[in-house]
Amino acid sequence: MSLVGTKKKEIIETYKVHEKDTGSSFVQIALLTERINHLSKHFEQHKKDHHSRQGLLKMVSTRRRLLTYLKKTDVKKYEEILSKLGLRK
Repeated sequence: MSLVGTKKKEIIETYKVHEKDTGSSFVQIALLTERINHLSKHFEQHKKDHHSRQGLLKMVSTRRRLLTYLKKTDVKKYEEILSKLGLRK
């Protein structure tokens, strides 16, 4: 399940660090969060979709690793992305 092109471009424009940025940690975390939220809504209807659930768990662990990297390298940016995306209360 991928994001629609316009939605993906919108997220990239919002979270990019510089003009040609498409793969920084900020952007990757934002894209993964959007996909995770979309799949979470999917599982409310399709409780027995175990194959997609496995993909969801993989995305969650990837996002966790990216957040850990960001926390190690720049705590200020880490806190900023958490507040922007509404992660961890």
